[in-house]
Amino acid sequence: MVQPVSTQQEMPSVLPPGRRLSSAIVIGAAALGATVLTGAVALWFHYGTAVFFEMIASGISACF
Repeated sequence: MVQPVSTQQEMPSVLPPGRRLSSAIVIGAAALGATVLTGAVALWFHYGTAVFFEMIASGISACF
């Protein structure tokens, strides 16, 4: 009888450790981005556009 060259492998039910880590990094980055965006929108509504842009510009100039 002819034997199959390769057997079908069953799909693992859990993600491999490398994939879990990369998924955690992507989820963490998305959460951080959403937090920063939410904070920016909150500052925009609280201080208004002119003050908001002045705070951003002064913060950037303080870094350099």
